[in-house]
Amino acid sequence: MPHLRRGAVLRIILSQLVICIGVATTLTLATSLGDDSIVLWLVTIGVFVLGTVANFILVIYMAHPTKDLLAAVIHVAGEPTNTTPPNPNDPRYAKSGFSQALQTIYELAGSEDDKKPVTDVEKTNQPVVADNLIKSALDNTTCGFVVMNHDRSISYSNKSAPVHTDQGGKQVLDLLFNGVDTLDAWLDECEQNSVHAEHIWTRVPNRLPDAEDRRFFDVMASYDKGVTNETVLTLVDRTSTYDVSEQDLDFIAFAAHELRGPITVIRGYLDVLDDELKDVLKEDQHELFRRLVVSANRLSGYINNILNTSRYDRRHLKVHLAEDTVAGIYETIRDDMELRASSQNRILSVNFPPDLPTIAADRASISEVLGNLIDNAIKYSNEGGAINVTAEAKGDFVEISVQDFGIGMPSNVVSNLFQKFYRSHRSRETVSGTGIGLYISKAIVESHGGTISVRSEEGKGSTFTAALPIYSTVAAKLQSGDNSNEALIEHGNGWIKNHSMYRG
Repeated sequence: MPHLRRGAVLRIILSQLVICIGVATTLTLATSLGDDSIVLWLVTIGVFVLGTVANFILVIYMAHPTKDLLAAVIHVAGEPTNTTPPNPNDPRYAKSGFSQALQTIYELAGSEDDKKPVTDVEKTNQPVVADNLIKSALDNTTCGFVVMNHDRSISYSNKSAPVHTDQGGKQVLDLLFNGVDTLDAWLDECEQNSVHAEHIWTRVPNRLPDAEDRRFFDVMASYDKGVTNETVLTLVDRTSTYDVSEQDLDFIAFAAHELRGPITVIRGYLDVLDDELKDVLKEDQHELFRRLVVSANRLSGYINNILNTSRYDRRHLKVHLAEDTVAGIYETIRDDMELRASSQNRILSVNFPPDLPTIAADRASISEVLGNLIDNAIKYSNEGGAINVTAEAKGDFVEISVQDFGIGMPSNVVSNLFQKFYRSHRSRETVSGTGIGLYISKAIVESHGGTISVRSEEGKGSTFTAALPIYSTVAAKLQSGDNSNEALIEHGNGWIKNHSMYRG
């Protein structure tokens, strides 16, 4: 507080003046130095400056815990402040034992809210009728509200909330989170690193496809460490918005399945004709054939993406993993990628170190991921632009990166990239696509026990990175589970989620 700081500064200065007067008197009496001696004044001023600085440093160091305690108390008291409340999980506090004091403050604040005595006036002003009116109002809204305790048990839910009661009489949340960004994973992170946090998920279903009463929610979570009702969820029912595209996907998946056969035949005939007519066709005719092959391969890729998205939504994305090399996987799509790049005047550079460790992978699935990432880089690059595909070992993972120097993306676009059907306004106008390639790529990588990420800067390009586990680090798990990816993941809330966020 300002007046305390001013008082401390004044006391330090006064104490140093007293000390300096004492030093100067002692030197004058003990030596032959006079009042006009330069040495006397230099020593006195030096003692004053050094003593003042040392005292300031000492006071700041000693006052820091008090400052943090005050910040914690102000936070739990609900007073307006610009100071960030201290995090009891900070390593500095763990070493000094101060984390326990902060944790106690947060926990006591939560418990004291329940123990506050209620006066007669409060009883009169807060009748049970008002409480019933609030609950009735919440039950009549289409938004769901769920309140969870520290142990993540549900203490309250309104009628619109997607919850059910299990055989033990416990309320359970009916939400199916895809991938590793789940409510439980976020709460785990909050407990380790946060005092207050908020998070939003979009397009979260409560049922599998084809199930009755399937709904979609945008979920907003608020977390406050130590209070009784630690987590509050607000669930906005967006079924009318999302269900249309979900039904479209069901129809498209059916159509894609029927189209797969004819497309395969067309690609086969193109390969045969190109081979038989290579000595007859002119160069421009060969170029037409190359463009036909590229278009047929791209259409085949779209069909595979649609079918895989449908499987992923139905929780059928289970694969068998084997020891493989990144170079070997890329080799299966190399000709197609080079053809796509050259047909659109892009420079594709692929460089994999020869000593790169082997990875645990389903070759067909990872080749689809690589194809999606490179195809995106081609589409969003500029004319004559370079695309660099590299890989390196980091810890227990091999990171495969696809870098372009094209149009890039603003931060608000990057945060939504891996959502199903998401396409920015600009990309919808300038680049063709379905908006599910990155969604299914994320699903495939996470089904391998890996992660996928992106770095982008508008006007300078983007870099997508897929991290896949090195085979030797997961070989024992795979062999114990007949090489199924279920050996790398565990079941939670009726569906598989990433067993170990290997890279945090």
